[in-house]
Amino acid sequence: MRTVPDYFGSMVFDDRMMRAHLAADVYASLRKTIDQGTELDIGVANAVAEAMKNWAVEKGATHYTHWFQPLTGITAEKHDGFLSPSPDGGVIMEFSGKELIKGEPDASSFPSGGLRATFEARGYTAWDPTSYAFIKGKTLCIPTAFCSYGGQALDKKTPLLRSMEALNKQALRVLRLFGNDTAKRVVSSVGPEQEYFLITREMYDARPDLRMTGRTLFGAKSPKGQEMDDHYFGVIKPRVAAYMEELNEELWKLGILAKTEHNEVAPAQHELAPIYTTTNIATDHNQLTMEIMQKVAEKHGLVCLLHEKPFAGVNGSGKHNNWSIATDQGQNLLSPGATPYENAQFLLFLCAVIKAVDDYQDLLRISVATAGNDHRLGANEAPPAVVSIFLGDELNAVLEAIETNTPYKGVEKKLMKLGADVLPKFSRDTTDRNRTSPFAFTGNKFEFRMLGSSNSIACANIMLNSAVAESLKIYADRLEGAADFETALHEMIRKTIKDHKRIIFNGNGYDEGWIKEATEVRGLLNYRTTADCMPHLLDKKNVNMLTSHGVYSEEELKSRCEIMLENYCKTIVIEANTMANMAKTQILPAVEAYASDTARSAAAKKALDPALACSYETGVVRRLSVLADRIAEKTEELETALLSLGDAENVEAESAAIRDHVLGLMSELRLACDEAETMTAKSYWPFPGYGDLLFSVH
Repeated sequence: MRTVPDYFGSMVFDDRMMRAHLAADVYASLRKTIDQGTELDIGVANAVAEAMKNWAVEKGATHYTHWFQPLTGITAEKHDGFLSPSPDGGVIMEFSGKELIKGEPDASSFPSGGLRATFEARGYTAWDPTSYAFIKGKTLCIPTAFCSYGGQALDKKTPLLRSMEALNKQALRVLRLFGNDTAKRVVSSVGPEQEYFLITREMYDARPDLRMTGRTLFGAKSPKGQEMDDHYFGVIKPRVAAYMEELNEELWKLGILAKTEHNEVAPAQHELAPIYTTTNIATDHNQLTMEIMQKVAEKHGLVCLLHEKPFAGVNGSGKHNNWSIATDQGQNLLSPGATPYENAQFLLFLCAVIKAVDDYQDLLRISVATAGNDHRLGANEAPPAVVSIFLGDELNAVLEAIETNTPYKGVEKKLMKLGADVLPKFSRDTTDRNRTSPFAFTGNKFEFRMLGSSNSIACANIMLNSAVAESLKIYADRLEGAADFETALHEMIRKTIKDHKRIIFNGNGYDEGWIKEATEVRGLLNYRTTADCMPHLLDKKNVNMLTSHGVYSEEELKSRCEIMLENYCKTIVIEANTMANMAKTQILPAVEAYASDTARSAAAKKALDPALACSYETGVVRRLSVLADRIAEKTEELETALLSLGDAENVEAESAAIRDHVLGLMSELRLACDEAETMTAKSYWPFPGYGDLLFSVH
């Protein structure tokens, strides 16, 4: 019987395969490139390409592709065959180091935010040797970065790698101050939990809104939703279990460390969680995971919905980004230690994160901003749009003792001088979990809970890595020139706590009192929509920080702002057009048909016996007539508002008009249609309702 270890990573050209297929000197040179970032010699590249091709062909591959992550939010690939003609009329299978290292896809057809004109088509893909190649179907996929002819990043991988390098550089400076001369690299690692919905293909095909937009634009509340709390961690239905079993197998073949699976809170909602790995690899793996989830669902007659809020009135889907930093020697820099040395180092890195989140709370909000996620943030299952940090009572008490220079009243009742006293050793689970916190410390890592389920995790980790790198740079600049390191360290930690404690909140993030306190008393930001937050990407402090670390150029930032606002506008315009079309061609005819038949029924009853009041039928007809008029009126208003968007001066003005006007009209139209659904016979309603959708998988 084949076991998981037998086939885990079988479709990945990982370290095991490299050792087996490469000469010792070639393998050593490649490992040096991967581990230390040294340039790859073309001779080594040719040897790697030949070995990679031979391995892939043995696995049945006929093509290769540079697999990259453009600014569409999904992945892209162009397949080329290994075939080359031979003199005798046959073919040979070839793949060179040059083809491995660089590709040239058309760059003009991908979003560029003005970085590229249509006639400036050339773009380059560059091999990322730190992320292993893999086989998907019959194609060898080579993870790459994607840039323009002028060198501007046109993808999410390139800035992510830059942010990881910025974090590595500044973290090493800090470690050297603590006497660590052996660590060669500091890397961030991530474990992204992935939530999703499963519905049947039949239900999906019957809903134009799901097919066009990924979410239901109409839908009256189901008689039963998640009120009974009976789905969360409940027994997994056989059809879903079969799906999860095949999904795991496909992921494990690709070396994706899928570990945990369970039912989530809402009916038809589920979650998959992987083991942590290096951030750029975790990003690749999560993109693959979303793709494979949807492909495997098709084989089971299901559809996997990754929209953040596919159904109103029940929980939406997020992606919890569990982030930490560690040395290449395995030391987790966010894990409290047992010695004064470790305690002081831990506290400094902890303070670096606290400072980063406070200083760049806008960038963290921007990194998760999409039209879909705007529906989810602040709802009952998701954190609010206000960014704050949860530390837990014990760690919070330690920081308060440091700030006030008073004895810590926990296990060790001593003055916290960092270099002399021992921070109480506590386990990973010393604090409770706070599901309402956007950014929660969970023992040896931070859980950033604001990401939407369809988001690429690259964006959030770019901003997180960069902001923490900036904090560490400030610390290193000051401490490297300090006359008394221990005193300077203590004062720096104390000042950070005092200056940034406003971002720490251990209470209920859903409490309206908290939102008021956060914004009116603490001065924290509350950007409710993508249109609110995205323009702040170009605020001077953000541009200065991101460009100073080489994560983005200023023109790359302008392009991102433009692209994200365009995506926001296009998404909502598609949704609004879909609503108008469904209202006019499906909902209104259904309501009118049922109202007419009900009126005829009332007339027939009255004809049989004039004494019959027919009050039920008359009431239904009257209310449906009012609703039909309202639906027609709101549909016309929505279409007019959409036409007026063409008058907007730029994409920022268009996004503001959508936020201020179009979204409200969409909500009003939905209210009228959803009420009509509750009064219209099911046999007349043109598509499945929420009860059918949420409970369709048996």
